[in-house]
Amino acid sequence: MRRVNLASQIYDRTWRRVRHLGAVALLAEATVQRMFTRPFDVHEVVRQLDAIGVRSANLAAVISLFTGMVMALQTSYALAAFGAKLYIGEAVALSIVRELGPVLTALMVGGRVGAGITAEIGSMTVSEQVDALRSLGADPIRKLVVPRMWALLLGLPLLVVLADVMGILGGLIIATWELGLAPGFYASHVLRIVGYSDVFSGLMKTVFFAFVIALIACYNGLHATGGADGVGRATTNTVVAIAISVLVLDFFLTKLFLML
Repeated sequence: MRRVNLASQIYDRTWRRVRHLGAVALLAEATVQRMFTRPFDVHEVVRQLDAIGVRSANLAAVISLFTGMVMALQTSYALAAFGAKLYIGEAVALSIVRELGPVLTALMVGGRVGAGITAEIGSMTVSEQVDALRSLGADPIRKLVVPRMWALLLGLPLLVVLADVMGILGGLIIATWELGLAPGFYASHVLRIVGYSDVFSGLMKTVFFAFVIALIACYNGLHATGGADGVGRATTNTVVAIAISVLVLDFFLTKLFLML
């Protein structure tokens, strides 16, 4: 009897996961269709871009600056064993541009912005404002999902560019103060090692990250139930799902870009 119950529970949980994935896929399809069809709510996109991108700039800059400093500090001790401290610029720049900049920024935005999107849309869902939009003939996906999707697709790459610059600057601070390297020497090594392919791979990752962040956050917000407690659970689920999705997606994207 226990085996039957266990098998039934496994089946039910698996089927729920499959249904969730199917619903997310349908939301993704509907969102992409509406992103490229009229009407375009440019004002709302700009407002969301300010809330998502501009207000996250300071946090992204601070995180990346100290990440670059820590990266340079740790790498300098590792390279010292091989007498290769002069190559600190190459190590920091490639790590920041290809991996740390996009991933850390996506995780930060996913935690801050993703939770905010879910809480905002979830509150509208449980208070029946989304149903009111439908009753008035408005499309909730076009009104709520599409502007946030465009804002993340436009804002996250810009935040990553800022994060890359601040991370490399953090490495420059450590290389100058701790290792006694000349700023020009550090900058020349960075420019020599970082190519267009490195910058391209990092920025292309952010496009996929932004799409996933917006999709998960909006989906959980639209499907929130149970009042304030339900919105809290949806917000928590969003942060966890975004973190896992970004890290898993980063692995496969890294493999893909290394093959190209």
